[in-house]
Amino acid sequence: MTTVEQSRQADADVSIEVNGVSKFFGELAAVNDLSFSVNKGEVIGFLGPNGSGKTTTMRMLTSFYTPDVGAINIDGLDTKDHDIATRERIGYLPENNPVYADLLVNEYLDFVADLRGLTKNGRRENIAQTVEETGLQDVYSRPIGQLSKGYKQRVGLAQAIVHRPSILILDEPTEGLDPNQRLTIRDLIRSLGQERTVMLSTHVMQEVENTCERILLISRGRLVADSPVKELLQRAQGIRTVHIEVEGNDVERSLSSLEGIADIERNDPVDGRKRYTITAVDHQTDLRPEIFGLAKRRDWILWELREDRARMEDVFYSLTSPGQQSQSSEEDE
Repeated sequence: MTTVEQSRQADADVSIEVNGVSKFFGELAAVNDLSFSVNKGEVIGFLGPNGSGKTTTMRMLTSFYTPDVGAINIDGLDTKDHDIATRERIGYLPENNPVYADLLVNEYLDFVADLRGLTKNGRRENIAQTVEETGLQDVYSRPIGQLSKGYKQRVGLAQAIVHRPSILILDEPTEGLDPNQRLTIRDLIRSLGQERTVMLSTHVMQEVENTCERILLISRGRLVADSPVKELLQRAQGIRTVHIEVEGNDVERSLSSLEGIADIERNDPVDGRKRYTITAVDHQTDLRPEIFGLAKRRDWILWELREDRARMEDVFYSLTSPGQQSQSSEEDE
């Protein structure tokens, strides 16, 4: 394959391409020189604090806004030059789910299909497939206003995919749902992502860990992280700590003799059992095998041996906190 053919193949694999995009509201740069790409079939978590530019970016992707600087390509088409064609390729669920409470579910989906310009035959087939995918069979003939919040979100997802788009952009799709409803919608999003590119914006970090393959994190309109979820967690691990609860003799002195131990903190005992929090020298060191081997040699009884791992909340804060932003600004200068 030639270099030109490889380049064309790479372009064909890209669903969303954002190149040096900025958007201003007066003197405020809501999005500032933002660039990223999303490959076909990826499920991306699009994260950032309130006011970071997430919603503005999603509105530019869907052509609700036009970039002041830079370009956005959807399936290889520039959104400025091919406004209608790029809109046809995208399904969008905004944070405020735009459903009509007085319509029946079937009336609403028929209305959306009409807005999307679907033919009569295409409409019937698409709606049937959409109802099946989103699990709306039991409420298909009910007024939307009588549905639970979970079913309303399903209706919102249904309107986003009724025209069979290749790209889904979802803004806080589980906002306001109870834990059971969140799990249901999360599973639904994961299934929808099997055949589509999905960009998911949410403040629920557990959803990102369980649903997304990769994270785009923006703060103050700039991209501050672009990484697979697992790599981002590993990179942000920083300090590894192990919690141990044990019965035995000479525990603290024996633990301190292990290589890779930076600190041992004595915690309050429980029912006479000793408890410690142990910190590793660096984030590459996993202390648990050595501690287990030591316990076996010393004939200790281990009641607990677990390691703290980085949470997505910790990663989010470390990359978007004011201190981190100040440091990034100094590096840019």
